Amino acid sequence: MAQTPMRPIPRLIFASRWLQLPLYLGLIVAQGVYVYHFMVEVWHLLSHVTEYDENKIMLVVLGLIDVVMISNLLIMVIVGGYETFVSRLGIDNHPDEPEWLDHVNAGVLKVKLSMALIGISSIHLLKTFIDAEQRSTHTIMWQVAIHLAFLMSALAMAWVDHMVSHPAAGHAKSESY
Repeated sequence: MAQTPMRPIPRLIFASRWLQLPLYLGLIVAQGVYVYHFMVEVWHLLSHVTEYDENKIMLVVLGLIDVVMISNLLIMVIVGGYETFVSRLGIDNHPDEPEWLDHVNAGVLKVKLSMALIGISSIHLLKTFIDAEQRSTHTIMWQVAIHLAFLMSALAMAWVDHMVSHPAAGHAKSESY
């Protein structure tokens, strides 16, 4: 069955999704910056291993974990966003295909991103608690409040996504009249 050609305006609108390509390429560059930053921090850790106390090592390691989590967030946005909004990657049945990619949509991507942000916020909060004597109570309270706002936002997004994806049985359309 042959496809009917698209009219010019719908074709232009549909093709406009490719304007996102430079954005995803820019995120790949940002990923490279994070890899560089990670390697510099690992070098600093190794070169000062005898000078750092346990708290300093823990703070550096939490910083490394933070970079990894941000990097994971970037991958989710780059791969999931491109696949969802621009074009299929064509990696079906590839042994390295991420398991989450086969069921990604805009709602799932939002929930996954919000969960990643909560993880990143948790790492920042843990670093703050470890180094609490260096922070004001005001700063700590604001970080806790922001973390709670992330949690509430993620719960709300997950709930809305669940409601949209799994409507109640009573609200489903009946096929029999």
